[in-house]
Amino acid sequence: MRIALIFNPFSYVSHEENLRVVQKFFGLFPPLSLAWVASIAEKHGHQVIIIDAHALGLTKQETAKILKEFNPDILGFTINTYVYQETLSWVKFIKNVIQKPVIIGGVGVTLYPKESVMPKEIDFGFVKHVHESLPKFLNEFEGMKRFSDIPGLVYKDNGEIKLVPSSDSSFNFNELPNPARHLLQNEIYASFPTKRKNFTAMITSMGCPHRCIFCTVTRTPYSPRCSELVLKEIEECYYKHGIREIDFFDYELTIDRKRVIEICDGIIEKGMDLHWACRTRVDAVDSELLKKMKKSGCDRIYYGIESGVQEILDAIHKDITLEQVREAIALTKKTGIQPLGFFMIGNPGETKETIKKTLQFANSLNLNYIQFGRFNAKPATVIYADLMRSLNMDYWRDYMLGITEPRPLPRPWTKLTQEEIDKFTKAAYIKFHSRPLFLLKSVLEIKTLPELIRKILAFFEMLLYKDKVSRKPGSFTVYKDYRVSRIFKIWYKFIIRNRSI
Repeated sequence: MRIALIFNPFSYVSHEENLRVVQKFFGLFPPLSLAWVASIAEKHGHQVIIIDAHALGLTKQETAKILKEFNPDILGFTINTYVYQETLSWVKFIKNVIQKPVIIGGVGVTLYPKESVMPKEIDFGFVKHVHESLPKFLNEFEGMKRFSDIPGLVYKDNGEIKLVPSSDSSFNFNELPNPARHLLQNEIYASFPTKRKNFTAMITSMGCPHRCIFCTVTRTPYSPRCSELVLKEIEECYYKHGIREIDFFDYELTIDRKRVIEICDGIIEKGMDLHWACRTRVDAVDSELLKKMKKSGCDRIYYGIESGVQEILDAIHKDITLEQVREAIALTKKTGIQPLGFFMIGNPGETKETIKKTLQFANSLNLNYIQFGRFNAKPATVIYADLMRSLNMDYWRDYMLGITEPRPLPRPWTKLTQEEIDKFTKAAYIKFHSRPLFLLKSVLEIKTLPELIRKILAFFEMLLYKDKVSRKPGSFTVYKDYRVSRIFKIWYKFIIRNRSI
């Protein structure tokens, strides 16, 4: 069977946690979920292509042209709850041109399975992981079409939407093949701090045992890939795809200290000249571990710090202290690894004074980069469940059904308005990144002209941008920037088209 998987472009939507300008420059990352689907299908003898229309900047018409040449038997899309309506617009256009069945998967389908497949253009949906259900589905699709026994499948039967219960068996990440990176143009991907090519993202574990009220994976089963399989995937990236920089997207890479050390030792023993980054918690690192990570090529660690006020950290159940933050950042810098901090504005109990304290705390840490997001009630989080009960509504369900337009959700846990949170978030970025010594140090660390241009663009756009909202009837909210000069836009397009960053 011939399967075409499409990753569509998406615009900025007002219910996202990042400012529009931050989202714009954050980076382009490979669609790993589709790459895993592709590898599972290929493993069972099917022919697959991935069209990353987002990274390639393809229009719907250009994508349809590629699909016509490939002539697929089935079309696949991944569903992100935040941008469901925009993905749906792509599904409708492509389905009208290609006239083939559409399957969807992703977090959005897992959270709202029946709502996801309600549009007539969508034929099937997959809840949770597909390493078992997809091969069974493709076999039935080619044969008897008995879909009622495929765990986690959502399908339509004479107009009725049916959901087959998911398997109760625990997920074993080791059973998945490596993502099909051979179907991607690995040279086009980059993140904001990227220094080397080719670049890719990698996920080596799923789930998180911690209890943060703002996170979508709070207290979900932790499932890691064993160190041997992780090293084999790294070797494939390095030797087959020419990848020299990897960003590990695990929620907490160092949760299993022994596994991380084994991975680091493997990289060192193989003599792979890699740069890599990861995300973890400040209470999950120590001096010995950091030295091992540095020796194997780790040059950036993203820490979830969230606030500089202990009472707020306690309120969001972060289960860390400000002293632990200081110690971890100091150790990281001492080891020669760049620490990056994630913070949020609009937390429970947030005031103008707590925001000021958070910025002062962030400045005192001497971080290399910082990201300020807005504290949002994301789907499947503890804070959203509380909000849903108090308001007697399910915004994310209504949004996916097209009942409501994208909008910032209420924040009854703080007296700050949406406008104030936006203003303080932008101000925090500018104040942190405009410090003279920080700017000088950042410029001295830049290695290439494209990296310099990219960071200048991001800095000036943050200084100058002002969002204005335009709406078209029946469409999602579109944000336009009216204050950034044309020359900056031209330069940015050049960088997008020439990803030698």
